Amino acid sequence: MGRFNYTVQDSKGETSSGAVEAGDENEAIAVLQGKGYFILAISVERTVRTPGTQAPGAGRVAARDLIFFAEQLSTLLNGGVPLVRALSLLGEHSASKTLHFALAQVTKDVAGGMALYKALERHPKAFSSLWISLVQAGEMGGQLPKVLRQIGSYIGAQAELKGKIITAMAYPAVLCCISLGVLAFFIIKIVPVFADIFRQFGVQLPPLTAAIILVSNLLVHHLAPLIVVVVGIWFIWSAYTATEPGQITKWNLIFSTPFFGAFAKNMLVERLLTTLSTLIESGVSILNAITVLEGVFGANIIFQRLLRSVRNDVAAGKSISAAFRRTGVLPALVTEMMFMGEESGKLPDMLVTLSAFYREQIDQFTRRFTAIIDPILVVGIGGVVGVIVLAVFLPIFKLTSVGSH
Repeated sequence: MGRFNYTVQDSKGETSSGAVEAGDENEAIAVLQGKGYFILAISVERTVRTPGTQAPGAGRVAARDLIFFAEQLSTLLNGGVPLVRALSLLGEHSASKTLHFALAQVTKDVAGGMALYKALERHPKAFSSLWISLVQAGEMGGQLPKVLRQIGSYIGAQAELKGKIITAMAYPAVLCCISLGVLAFFIIKIVPVFADIFRQFGVQLPPLTAAIILVSNLLVHHLAPLIVVVVGIWFIWSAYTATEPGQITKWNLIFSTPFFGAFAKNMLVERLLTTLSTLIESGVSILNAITVLEGVFGANIIFQRLLRSVRNDVAAGKSISAAFRRTGVLPALVTEMMFMGEESGKLPDMLVTLSAFYREQIDQFTRRFTAIIDPILVVGIGGVVGVIVLAVFLPIFKLTSVGSH
């Protein structure tokens, strides 16, 4: 026997909640229907913590779990399943502990009469401000299933883009780590052996060899102080970048980095455009959409300032294209196409076109990066190894020439 919590409606339309003992869910449903109740929600009773606490080991919800939840909830609602029942079903079968716990609470809150977006708002670990705004727009516009599909598509597109970038960077990162490990072994283990030989023979070392031996001595005999210095610099930099001026410095350095700076900015612009188009298409007002974007870009002070300025200008009556143009941060292409979208009444379509353009730019970069990084790394690491070998063998050639005379 198990205990099942339920929310039902009687013949007069009054809602009530309670619990019933039954062998399984079907038996519990039969008991309640036998009493003439219309079932709004039913679920097996679990030991639930008070709202706001976290389940053991709870953390952020993976993108794939959020995509599955959004798409399945949309499908169930389109199929005529009541919202409370759909939430209960998806919560019961969620593979994510955090999402399972959150949906158990959301189901109870919605069954108690709370709006879905308000119920989701109580679980920031699982649902971002973007989720809340989109669901709110969907509920108010009567298009919740459609908006949930858009949420799933948005999360899927962002996860796919992130996966491409990680894939493009993974191989070069592994190759660099292995190469640096080999170089470190060569400098720490091999170079000192030759340095002792040169010292015994009293050979006058060429500047290149002396420099390599100096680096080897530093790594062999002063590794701990070097690590302390590096960690200290890292802590100082972290403390500085935690401040507003430090954040500005960090992002300006990133944006001014050759080759990678434009790529980093394109990624941020693409995310801004994709998120903004999704919000506006879902019925979120432009002012609210910009407010949500401020939360999305919480880790980037440059874009936060941009969006704060845009929000103030839009609130004052300016068009969104004029507000973005005034900041001078976004490329002219973006602001001009925004203007044309506003003039033609097709701003969401124009934003979708722009986001697709920037996504293609990012794809091209990752493809080109993958194609050219391998030969660059091979030549670069080969060149470093060649320099070290040359530095080691120059004194040997000198010894050989002295011995032959």
